[in-house]
Amino acid sequence: MSFVEILKVIVLGIVEGFTEWLPISSTGHMILVDEIIHLDVSEAYREVFMVVIQLGAILAVVTLYFHKLNPFSPRKSAGQKRATLRLWMKIIVACIPAAVIGLPLDNLMDKLMNGFVVSITLILYGVFFIVLENRNTQANFHIERVTQISFQTAALIGCFQVLSLIPGTSRSGATILGAMLIGCSRSAAAEFSFFLGIPVMFGASLLKIVKFFVEGGGFTGPEFFYLVLGMLVAFGVSVYSIKFLMGYIRRHDFKFFGYYRIVLGIIVLSYFGISALVVS
Repeated sequence: MSFVEILKVIVLGIVEGFTEWLPISSTGHMILVDEIIHLDVSEAYREVFMVVIQLGAILAVVTLYFHKLNPFSPRKSAGQKRATLRLWMKIIVACIPAAVIGLPLDNLMDKLMNGFVVSITLILYGVFFIVLENRNTQANFHIERVTQISFQTAALIGCFQVLSLIPGTSRSGATILGAMLIGCSRSAAAEFSFFLGIPVMFGASLLKIVKFFVEGGGFTGPEFFYLVLGMLVAFGVSVYSIKFLMGYIRRHDFKFFGYYRIVLGIIVLSYFGISALVVS
């Protein structure tokens, strides 16, 4: 077990925690950072690590919103418990499109995990955010709270989530953008995006681990430690990241993230373009 590798895992955990919940593509950042610091592990393990580390980020959502998402809380009335169960049903409905379409396309999406695809989607969705926010007014938001999201709206948001299967799109970016397009406020869109991440990312992590072991993979002691450490770091940083985003959008729009995505996309494209020229 190397101290340098431990530092690399901590850096990747920090990057995952900061970028998972902001609409700026955690995948884009993780690919770029890993290219720079290059975690010294097998390619098969790296693919598992990059996905499973997200479990730490998910646990941050569960922790921060535990009361809101717990239908059995003794502090809730019978009506509030029913409302919470309905919210979970809407979350499940919104996850169906990604599950139905994502499972058959998992291997194809792995092949698209490269700097060029990531950079293009970073730039494209950055432009989408800027265009959307330029036309947005308060009148565009007729859904102010997550509890006002209907089953039909949840299903539509779930269809937008399918777009996040393309590397670099950002799961939170696709769902927030889609939710705002159909009338959700920024805070409602962000919260529902957080909640959708729970089953989606748990499912993606489970699928990746199962595939890894079915194909003959296994964890060494240090590799298991790296995975747990990465998740713990991602958890701690995610708590701050979620609180930051919810506070930020109460006073600002998403245009800053749009500009950030465009700049990052250009950096990623330039980096991999230069790397390709050097190799050739």
